[in-house]
Amino acid sequence: MHNAVPATRSRSGSRSARRLFVSALAVLLPAAFAVTVGAPASPAAPAAAATTWRNAEIAGGGFVPGIVFNQTEPGLVYARTDIGGAYRWNTATGRWLPLLDSVGWTDWGHNGVVSLATDPVDPNRVYVAAGMYTNSWDPNPGAILRSADRGATWQAAALPFKLGGNMPGRGMGERLAIDPNRNSVLYLGAPSGNGLWRSTDSGVTWTKVTAFPNPGNYVPDPNDTTGYSSDNEGVTWVTFDPSTGTRGSTTQTIYVGVADKQNTVYRSTDGGTTWARLAGQPTGYLAHKGVVDSTGGFLYLATSDTGGPYDGAKGDVWKYAIKTGTWTRISPIPSDSSDDYFGYSGLTIDRQHPNTLMVATQVSWWPDVIFFRSTDGGATWTRIWDFSGYPDRSLRYTQDISSVPWLTFGAQPAPPVPSPKLGWMTESVEIDPFDSNHLLYGTGATIYGTSDLTKWDSGGKITIKPVVGGLEETAVLDLISPPSGAPLLSGLGDIGGFRHDSLDAVPATMYTQPVFTTTTSLDYAELSPATIVRVGTLDRSARPNDNRIAFSTDGGKNWFQGAEPGGNASGGTVAAAADGSRFVWSPDGANVSYSVGFGSSWTASTGIPAGAVVESDRVDPKRFYGFAAGKFYLSTDGGASFTATAATGLPSASAHFKALPGVAGDIWLAGGSGTAYGLWHSTDSGASFTKLANVAEADNVGFGKAATGRTYPALYTIAKIGGVRGIFRSDDAGGSWTRINDDQHQYGNIGAALTGDPRVYGRVYVGTNGRGVIVGESGGSQPPPTTTTPTTPTTPTTPTTPTTTTVPSGSCTAAYTVTNQWQGGFQASVKVGNTGTTAVTGWTVTWTFADGQRVNQAWNAQVTQAGAAVTALDAGWNRTIPAGGSAEFGFTGSSGMVNSRPGAISLNGRACTTP
Repeated sequence: MHNAVPATRSRSGSRSARRLFVSALAVLLPAAFAVTVGAPASPAAPAAAATTWRNAEIAGGGFVPGIVFNQTEPGLVYARTDIGGAYRWNTATGRWLPLLDSVGWTDWGHNGVVSLATDPVDPNRVYVAAGMYTNSWDPNPGAILRSADRGATWQAAALPFKLGGNMPGRGMGERLAIDPNRNSVLYLGAPSGNGLWRSTDSGVTWTKVTAFPNPGNYVPDPNDTTGYSSDNEGVTWVTFDPSTGTRGSTTQTIYVGVADKQNTVYRSTDGGTTWARLAGQPTGYLAHKGVVDSTGGFLYLATSDTGGPYDGAKGDVWKYAIKTGTWTRISPIPSDSSDDYFGYSGLTIDRQHPNTLMVATQVSWWPDVIFFRSTDGGATWTRIWDFSGYPDRSLRYTQDISSVPWLTFGAQPAPPVPSPKLGWMTESVEIDPFDSNHLLYGTGATIYGTSDLTKWDSGGKITIKPVVGGLEETAVLDLISPPSGAPLLSGLGDIGGFRHDSLDAVPATMYTQPVFTTTTSLDYAELSPATIVRVGTLDRSARPNDNRIAFSTDGGKNWFQGAEPGGNASGGTVAAAADGSRFVWSPDGANVSYSVGFGSSWTASTGIPAGAVVESDRVDPKRFYGFAAGKFYLSTDGGASFTATAATGLPSASAHFKALPGVAGDIWLAGGSGTAYGLWHSTDSGASFTKLANVAEADNVGFGKAATGRTYPALYTIAKIGGVRGIFRSDDAGGSWTRINDDQHQYGNIGAALTGDPRVYGRVYVGTNGRGVIVGESGGSQPPPTTTTPTTPTTPTTPTTPTTTTVPSGSCTAAYTVTNQWQGGFQASVKVGNTGTTAVTGWTVTWTFADGQRVNQAWNAQVTQAGAAVTALDAGWNRTIPAGGSAEFGFTGSSGMVNSRPGAISLNGRACTTP
């Protein structure tokens, strides 16, 4: 699902709040130079090989508010998303085909699809009502996009008002409808008090229907000053009674839904000339859906007390007899029942058997959505699950998520709450008009479907599976491509993120231990790339024992959480030292802080403002960087203190910066707005920057493997170069640029995340705001995929025992500290000190657990366990403990109710003094 956060939805907001992981490398050259303007001289780059584009497979990941079947051609079905465009089902491949990847930088809001209509007379025609927000977050007006080739190409008709594909109420609908008899006539229900609109020339031009009397009046929150929740949700759906017209003539009876709890349905019986409130209609709720059964002569309504899609606590289902004007409440659970804690939406009828209908709860978050089904026109209902004795439930379904296994969201079943769930925000539930067994429904995370729906009616169980291949709808906040391990790790909005062992396979699980709602930043240690850190957001009120920072020492296969600094630390950016020995975190809601080790404690950094973007040197473990409000900051003491460099001329708006691995002090910075907008280059650790004259605007920069015969890594940027917006690559350190995408592969709102692949020349990973992770390939070979490792930690293999120094009796100390503890697990550190007069070269620390504890994962030492006995060998780089010095390592483990410290700890076979 997608939350109403302006920073993740608006162009300007995405630049200011969505920080990509950026690695910074510096050298010890703190000289002060003014920024100069220019670009390195270099011959023109050769023409790039053709770039192919595809998604890194995730499968879904966002809200699908609308599924639309064509009513005359079997197998023709579309899906609309709130921020990721529209899709058409490809029956030959069994996958969804994206239709709006041509949406560009300036019209990015067209990826917000508030409604979609497929032509029942000419199935080649399809229409999209496009626009992301009705408030200031989207500066552009809405548009009706029309296609005569099923979405392969589009033409746009601008509207004199905005549309809101990601606004409240986006699950109601469909707002856009085609006259089934005279398909040149279309209607659009508009938001924001703009009323009802009509086109009589197949969507080319539009005029307001001035005779329509009610533009709506419902707003979710009148006090919302952003305009997001205080906008009038307007006219919400249009549906025709096709039996009141003949082919080529205007359909006479049209029903229109309005966001007005006292007047929610209107009707015209003269082809839209005049309109009247439908007499006797129910009041007190909003009609989310209006479905006409022209065979039986009924209008069905599903109503709720709010516009959704996140909420809904009361509602009803109604049946209107068109001939008699009689209303009958047919709610499975009526609104005046104490058992009703939800409204209704997701209304559909079986066109092969019109007395069969289904409806979904709006919204039953706990324990799960409920689907109701009736085969007698709503007189009686059965439900897809029911309590059989709390907390047990009896089910009319089996659920198979093997194709998208991460849909458990890392949770175990906690009856009555299942894992995975059937869904939430199920505003679109659709029975195939040509196949009574086939049903699709959208959720906040995927599309589910079944092909044996009628088993329900005979007492059998239907099989529900994800039907989402090809539909990628994640908002990407960060991407990293380490030099070893998995080729890609992603930080995503709403579903945390993934280790992508294969770009062409759906990951088995999202990040766990803990699960984040959103991962805002990732980093890896350049010299020890298996060490990775991530930060993000989660609801601490619901999960008080989970923190918002996590670490991995095996390339993102397994994770353990660290502590949080003071304040409400959440999200922001994080940086790992080059050797993974320390970390700097700039969270939202707290000051920049640093931690030695894996976040067991934090100390506030000085000299750098809160909210700065922080990154690390890729060579020197003590060197970190920051950027905020046009100033570049440097730390040479491991993040303890920062100093602003003398660099001037940098953008005052937000920016992304990175440094070249293996090249000291070579930093690239992209961002800005207005006159201070472009791409800057520093070769002196940020003491000065040169603005590239050949790049007019730039929003991100990344590095990939160098071209054959080159030593400097390939540069990638999302930029405006030569008057053209696009994705560009340079093989000569920015001297010349080649656009590698084309107008059919623009992906709307991009720029928050970008990185090349250090192992494959020509491969680039592009993060989008709603179209997932895009992979571009323009040369090179792909390394074989790595093997996915289960999230359950495994015992490390036994290392080779090194030669060690004999420790004299009584010349060592050992401190065993439990630094963090949670139900069933803990984190601990062991610090051994050499109190002797000579160095200890090569060390082995041993102890015995008394309470059945097990070591799961360790760092800074090679740890094995046999029964209760634990052995920790040095990691190689830390094998020498000088006289008077110490060595420290840590681990996570599992434990029962009792987790006592070891009674004795030995170093190289000698017992150490313990506190």
